[in-house]
Amino acid sequence: MNVQRSSTNTLERPGVRNRSEAHLQGRWLVLARMLWIALVVLILAVFVATIPAFSDDLHHACATAACHTLIPPYTAQQYRAAGLSVNFALLYTYVLTVFFSLTFLTIGAVIFWLKSHDFMALSSSFALVTFAVTFNSGTLVALVPAWWLPIQIIAFLGSVFFGTFLYLFPNGRFVPRWTRWLVVGLVVYSAIDYFLPNSPLANSLPIGLLFVGLLLCVLVAQVYRYRWVSSQLERQQTKWVVFGVAIAIAGFLLVALLFWYNVLSLFPPSPLADLITGTAASVLILLIPLSLAFAILRSRLWDIDIIINRTLVYGSLTALLALLYFGLIVALQALFQGVFHQNNAVAIVISTLVIAALFQPLRHRIQNIIDRRFYRRKYDAAKTLAAFSATLRNEVDLEQLREQLLAVVQETMQPAHVSLWLRKTGQERKPNADRL
Repeated sequence: MNVQRSSTNTLERPGVRNRSEAHLQGRWLVLARMLWIALVVLILAVFVATIPAFSDDLHHACATAACHTLIPPYTAQQYRAAGLSVNFALLYTYVLTVFFSLTFLTIGAVIFWLKSHDFMALSSSFALVTFAVTFNSGTLVALVPAWWLPIQIIAFLGSVFFGTFLYLFPNGRFVPRWTRWLVVGLVVYSAIDYFLPNSPLANSLPIGLLFVGLLLCVLVAQVYRYRWVSSQLERQQTKWVVFGVAIAIAGFLLVALLFWYNVLSLFPPSPLADLITGTAASVLILLIPLSLAFAILRSRLWDIDIIINRTLVYGSLTALLALLYFGLIVALQALFQGVFHQNNAVAIVISTLVIAALFQPLRHRIQNIIDRRFYRRKYDAAKTLAAFSATLRNEVDLEQLREQLLAVVQETMQPAHVSLWLRKTGQERKPNADRL
């Protein structure tokens, strides 16, 4: 394959390419683009083919077995009790599935349109457009069984493309080199999972261990790449993807525990709850392709460290305040029982006032803890600058001020050397010989 690698400066400036950016040229670029277009046309054809089958389910009020792959098998009375109809739930779920898949396709198409010449961007585009089918392959096969083979082929390609992309991201190279052999294991696992789903081998322990091993190798490879190989821009791109994947997985698990498994017995199963949780889960998963798009197209324009910092602070603050709020309500209700006739309302009012009073102190406290724990260098630099600002207002000795200024610059910025020029009264500017 004719791949040209650019050796360029890695400074974070618009228009400056990453040193490891690779380009496709000539017939390989044309062939890759034609393959991408053919795949997208086939994917769109699959979704168009599901429309008559879905209309038939809608016409028969979800009487077919395929319909229950879209919505849970609640009775018509349960849907009416929730203020819904079977057809509304079916229509909403189908539209959500199509929207979810089209979002993957759209993001992949945008990346393809803007940077199809770039090898890593084109790889991500292939992964996204095919993964739209991989994620919903069971539903699509249930709606159009005659399309089983094309759907499974696309799902297989999506699994392989997406897994390989994770080993290549962000510079298009296998790092460490041994990870290229993991693609063979990925192909074997995907082939068994999508072409032999009902075989004993598909549900065997070795295949399960192979899947877990492939995931662990992705984590090991990305950590190794980030610590020892990645440039500053590549680390910025990795942070975007890790941030999006972490938020998506954490949110998805939270939805699953609270609603699907109902571990706290807060939300009993119902048709309305299933529609809400299905929507929330789909929106959370969409953070993954969105983070990939930001990483590949616009990572230079956004400071991901600030976003991660704010997410850690306000996520921790929200979780802590929510636990404290519910704990106060339960404790105050038990305390006021028999004292107030409306002890529930009194407990809610008092708990709300307490939470309002604690919001700012807790936010500042959590911010300081996270800064010290995860952003120690920036935290120490901020403390040093604050102390120097306080000294600056009282310092009158120019020699002392010069020494303190050089020390602060050296401590906070850690440059290779520092020079300070002072202009003397009535004379030309002369360089001061003080250097670090």
